[in-house]
Amino acid sequence: MITLAGCSTRQRILVAGSKSMELMLELHRRRYLLAAAAGNCGRPTGQYDVALVDWRRRTLHALEPTMDWLMDFLSPRAVLVVWVDAQKPAANESLRTSVTKRGFVIVRDAVHECGCALSARRSQDYPVQKAA
Repeated sequence: MITLAGCSTRQRILVAGSKSMELMLELHRRRYLLAAAAGNCGRPTGQYDVALVDWRRRTLHALEPTMDWLMDFLSPRAVLVVWVDAQKPAANESLRTSVTKRGFVIVRDAVHECGCALSARRSQDYPVQKAA
């Protein structure tokens, strides 16, 4: 997830999901000292540069409210990484739609035997090119 996000140790990272505290502690161990779990992230003021969402063993339907909640915590140039269980192509398309409707552009994705992940940036970072 860190590789997909392209994180640096100086960025503020918000970790969400069922194991957010464990993942935050692991990030701290790896010198990502500005990482916070969803349970201790403070008030939403657009202060986080990266959101890492571990959504394995959960439904995509349950991800919707979490994504809505995250939006106010993320800066205008934020990166969002979502990791889900391996799933059917229709479910992957549903995840992509959910991310793009919140103003993100999908930059990269990765497939692994234990799941798949995608990385997206807020669309302000990728202005739409006008046709000539």
